[in-house]
Amino acid sequence: MEKVKILWVDDEIDLLKPHIIFLEQKGYEVDTINNGDEAIDAIKASNYDIIFLDEQMPGLTGIETLEMIKEIRPHLLVVMITKSEEESIMEDAIGSKIADYLIKPVNPNQILLCLKKNLETKKLVTEKATHNYQQEFRKIGMEISGNLDYEEWIEIYRRLTHWEMELEKSNDQGIIQVLNMQRDEANKVFEKFIAKNYIDWLSGDSVDRPVLSPMLFKEKVFPLMDKYNPLFVLIIDNLRFDQWKAIQPLLEEYYRTEKEELYYSILPTTTQYARNSIFSGLMPLEIERRYPMYWVHESDDTSKNKYEGELLSEQLKRFGRNVKHSYHKVLNLDAGKRLVDSLPNLLNNELNVIVYNFVDMLSHARTEMEIIRELADDEPAYRSLMLSWFEHSSLFDIIRYIAERNIHLLITTDHGSVLVNNAVKIVGDRNTNKNLRYKTGKNLNYNPKEVFDVRNPHDIYLPKTNVSSTYVFCSGNDFFAYPNNYNHYVKYYKNTFQHGGISMEEILIPVISLEPK
Repeated sequence: MEKVKILWVDDEIDLLKPHIIFLEQKGYEVDTINNGDEAIDAIKASNYDIIFLDEQMPGLTGIETLEMIKEIRPHLLVVMITKSEEESIMEDAIGSKIADYLIKPVNPNQILLCLKKNLETKKLVTEKATHNYQQEFRKIGMEISGNLDYEEWIEIYRRLTHWEMELEKSNDQGIIQVLNMQRDEANKVFEKFIAKNYIDWLSGDSVDRPVLSPMLFKEKVFPLMDKYNPLFVLIIDNLRFDQWKAIQPLLEEYYRTEKEELYYSILPTTTQYARNSIFSGLMPLEIERRYPMYWVHESDDTSKNKYEGELLSEQLKRFGRNVKHSYHKVLNLDAGKRLVDSLPNLLNNELNVIVYNFVDMLSHARTEMEIIRELADDEPAYRSLMLSWFEHSSLFDIIRYIAERNIHLLITTDHGSVLVNNAVKIVGDRNTNKNLRYKTGKNLNYNPKEVFDVRNPHDIYLPKTNVSSTYVFCSGNDFFAYPNNYNHYVKYYKNTFQHGGISMEEILIPVISLEPK
């Protein structure tokens, strides 16, 4: 490995000889120069990894030299060293994109720390993260094999997501593979946990149950409506917890995270079921029975979420919330821009609910468009693509607008998605639905050991399309494939993001209360 090459520019460079010797003993290569003009010539002639630059020099000042360095090599790391603590000098230096700022006198360990921070941070952070995960791997494994409750599963998922994001920039593919294997094992156990407890949660026999989709407004939105007027609720379709953590730093300039929680999506983890349940405050079977005009069946060839606004109004009335409110759905760029323009008209409402569909569209586009697959070929790349979109989206414009007006915001979602790679065979008739993570219909043929099946849909408060309807759910990284044209089907859908089944990524989803700064 080549030595790190340092250029140290100071008109009193002879007085820094002990520092130079110290760095050379540590394995660094150090060139020294005592004025700005010669420093510029040296930078043109040689490649340096980092520059230590004195701010107060005769001739070209440090700030002037810095500006010329940045014109020649914009990305070269420059550390400004000065006797002055004047704020204006600091601001000039920082405005010129320095890497660091040190006040004289500096000692050798300060310089060493500065070098490590600026040149070795990624390596040191990665090594530390790898070491820390290795220590926690056994602990997480033991907890997964225990009898976890719904709150403990949320904590496990939080920790696995934390390590996934900590290790995502690591070059150690071995430790990333270990983490992925532990996450896959956790999902296998989580599926058994859901299969064991889900019916009890819905039947009312279980007093101790998580917040589920139909409880979201009652448990999370209504208490905020009692405290804040107006309140904006933003439902970003298909937003996973890791994606929330990716965009959170962008929002922290405008909002403080008052409360970050996860709740449980109902099954199937799809827009038709989970989001209709959120807006109605009811399970799908209850929607069909109470509001048949607002429930769209699987077999109907139309939008499955046509009546979210109407269901929201009905839920507010049922709970005695006779408030002025609005509902908006953003499906494309133009709709987002129109909503931004209409925001001033919404400020007189007590409640404004916005559904933003981009993340769901992104996951579908990744399946169907080769270029999107290439741009987002793994989990970190998928997060990065979503973050890049968000940073330049009308959604971010909406959030900034309401933050500037000191308005409280709740961000949540209806379900997540999971990266699938293992095909499970199933046979159904032509009326069977097309979702890859769950199937419903009559006379379904499958291996019951590979799925979670519910022979009587009413047990989990789902409508029946016919008397003998069954619901069958994939778990982990599985997806359904039909035997006919099997290999083509598997190749097309392998390594795509899907939802509808049982995994931590699909079911454990964020609900975030944000307070404007």
